[in-house]
Amino acid sequence: MSGGSVAGAQIPGRRTTVRVVVVGDRGTGKSSLIAAAASENFPENVSPVLPPTRLPADYYPDAVPVTIIDTSSSLEGKAKLEEELNRADVVVITYACDKPETLSRLQTFWIPEVRRLKVKAPVIVVGCKLDLRDEHYPVSLEQVMAPIMQQFREIETCIECSAANLVQVPEVFYYAQKAVLHPTAPLFDQESQTLKPRCIRALKRIFILCDHDMDGALNDSELNEFQVKCFNAPLQPAEIVGVKRVVQEKVPEGVNDLGLTLTGFLFLHALFIEKGRLETTWTVLRKFGYNDDIELRKENLPVPSKKAPDQSIELTSEALDFLMGIFSLFDSNNDGALQDSELDELFSTAPESPWDEAPYKNSMERTELGDIRLSGFLSQWALMTLLDPAKSLAYLIYLGYTNDPATALRATRKRTLDVKKQQSDRHVFQCFVFGPKNAGKSSLLNSFVGRSFQNSHGSSGYQSYTVNAVDQLRATKKTLILHEILEDDVKQFLSSKESLAACDVAVFVYDCSDEYSLKRASEFLMDVARRGEDTGYGVPCLFVAAKDDLDSYPMAIRDSEAICQELKIDAPIRISVKKREMNNIFWRIVNAAERCHLSVPETEYGRNMKQYRHIVNRSLMLASVGAAAAVIALAAYRTYASRKTHSAS
Repeated sequence: MSGGSVAGAQIPGRRTTVRVVVVGDRGTGKSSLIAAAASENFPENVSPVLPPTRLPADYYPDAVPVTIIDTSSSLEGKAKLEEELNRADVVVITYACDKPETLSRLQTFWIPEVRRLKVKAPVIVVGCKLDLRDEHYPVSLEQVMAPIMQQFREIETCIECSAANLVQVPEVFYYAQKAVLHPTAPLFDQESQTLKPRCIRALKRIFILCDHDMDGALNDSELNEFQVKCFNAPLQPAEIVGVKRVVQEKVPEGVNDLGLTLTGFLFLHALFIEKGRLETTWTVLRKFGYNDDIELRKENLPVPSKKAPDQSIELTSEALDFLMGIFSLFDSNNDGALQDSELDELFSTAPESPWDEAPYKNSMERTELGDIRLSGFLSQWALMTLLDPAKSLAYLIYLGYTNDPATALRATRKRTLDVKKQQSDRHVFQCFVFGPKNAGKSSLLNSFVGRSFQNSHGSSGYQSYTVNAVDQLRATKKTLILHEILEDDVKQFLSSKESLAACDVAVFVYDCSDEYSLKRASEFLMDVARRGEDTGYGVPCLFVAAKDDLDSYPMAIRDSEAICQELKIDAPIRISVKKREMNNIFWRIVNAAERCHLSVPETEYGRNMKQYRHIVNRSLMLASVGAAAAVIALAAYRTYASRKTHSAS
């Protein structure tokens, strides 16, 4: 493998321009530097601040035009300076080689100012007026800049130049362009001099994709195919021999009898980067669909569009079959569960494990040893697909899904259409869990994924989502997602018109020993019912009497049943998480979601609105019938009149 030229190559995801903003103290040579680069001559007279200057696409090998923005160092120009810095792709900070105090200002003002403005662009430090430095006081750029670069990691490159003598002027903007097109920071850790984890993971995935015979090494044919794909040029046999020899001398395990190993592949990229040939590694990454953050480009992820808010996205049977195969492949000890180490290896070709942070952390069921069974694994994918379809699709591809990406996900039918058809075509249902504090919502979510009852309250260990498979009739399985809505968030949550669009069923949990708890839960039920009637996103609702192991307050059963009767929903489901008496609650939630036309609460307001609409529709129908009769009568009269006239004549 060698880093072939990429000049003029149309690499997907490449920038079409690079915006360079030049800043620095007054008199450090900013404008002269820009003018010399543009005209390739030293200007005798130059404006204090130049207008935007463009270096054409053919100025540098990457064939990307560069726009250079000059800035003023005056106080009056501060607002404009800040605006330009925030629009910069790369920042060039100048100092004057004949004025050491301007170099000090880099550390005390300019780089802190760039940080204060939260500018994320790389920084190039440029010493101008090299021709004016005192010859009797030679300075080593490396010696001077090493401690500064150590302190300020955003500095990509340091260079000194002379506009007067045209020394290293084009190189300044070449390095500036290169810092944007081929940035070091995402690939390489300067401190440890090693490839960064995301870079290693991406290169590992690329290596596996190129290892067609899956023998753990790239043979000569596979290496050549890789070279042609990335650089449009084959490797000569002598070049392949040379590459392997370089690797074997430095890392003997980088080459074996079968070819170049992953260790050797990674070593070569680290070597390219150390030698300043970052464009080689970036060309490879971009050819395989990566962006500057070393993630798959969003435009390459064909996520099905949801034409309505009450549609959701699910995995297809093709994607589920692929995931089952991946699970088996990484279940190295064939025990039917993935240990953390096996899960880490499974995600080792992705930017990171997607399930280490909320809302996925602790959302699925694990064995007593903390391992993940297949049902938990697939459930977690269903949750990720529902919440973030693009991420789910990207991770399928990271894991090696090579079918057409468009075959991995599907959009469900609108739930409003499901209600009309009186059945749902969904395999994944989302249940919103409402209720006051200490009602038992979190215990319900935890019990769903097999976690033991914790007789504790508060937000410590709060988990807003849990997900699991639920066995239904006829040996079918559905995936159920429980999403807890905190009491304090209900009002804001329901303020959105589409708040209930993603909800397949709502559950209202109350502590059956606490009269206030029932009151609050019934208020939430009424709020959700009204919101559903107002927006057209009414959902099946279940009332859940939790903590059935405690003594109910007097009249509790009568009060709760009266609420359900008034709203025309099923009587409360009584459960005790503590005693593990769950009364088939999760099956009943899924059943309500499947039979989406039933158990939808109806308020008095809703009944009145329905009656009003019925009267209006009936009136309109009668009016239209009357109008039709009038038209017929008029036509009959005209016919009669016509005949009468005809007979008279």
